[in-house]
Amino acid sequence: VLDSQYGMYVWPSAVVLAQYLWTHRRSLPGKRVLEIGAGVSLPGVVAAKCGAQVILSDSEELPRCLQSCRNSCLMNHLPHVPVLGLTWGRVSLELLSLAPIDIILGSDVFFDPKDFEDILTMIYFLLEKNPHAQFWTTYQVRSADWSIEALLYKWKLKSTPVPLHSFGADKEHLAGSSLPGRHTIEMMIISLAQSDGT
Repeated sequence: VLDSQYGMYVWPSAVVLAQYLWTHRRSLPGKRVLEIGAGVSLPGVVAAKCGAQVILSDSEELPRCLQSCRNSCLMNHLPHVPVLGLTWGRVSLELLSLAPIDIILGSDVFFDPKDFEDILTMIYFLLEKNPHAQFWTTYQVRSADWSIEALLYKWKLKSTPVPLHSFGADKEHLAGSSLPGRHTIEMMIISLAQSDGT
């Protein structure tokens, strides 16, 4: 969705993650959801519309991204959704004082490999505080040598791939959007790799 008034662009991965949320909408009421790197916040907005308690976040160093989060909330009649400045890899007061979380959302946050470790550091911190939480993430495959497996192992995290066909997201047009198109988009759920077999 390109909005000329606010200069917003929704990435194809966000449409796919929003589709996953919509498919699981009956499980969302009352769930505590944090979207990281939210930008236009399509997944977070869908989660909020489905009854989740949502917090949107983007880098505290990117005021325009934080404003995009606020604009999305206003345009979607969600004035009470909090917007926080959370910078990947930085332990801030906002991060330390976050309320408990059930689901972390991130669409296309694995864009620049130099950010991968900072993202997973934050995810590990949040999952350690919320051991039953999960990180639902979609990403666009841009490189054959793209991998976070070594970092997942380092941070004691595990990833479970979610096939797009399992939630009807393997089509070129999705929810009236042509954005996913012919992009190779994948989804995974990241959680703590607990050693006790649970």
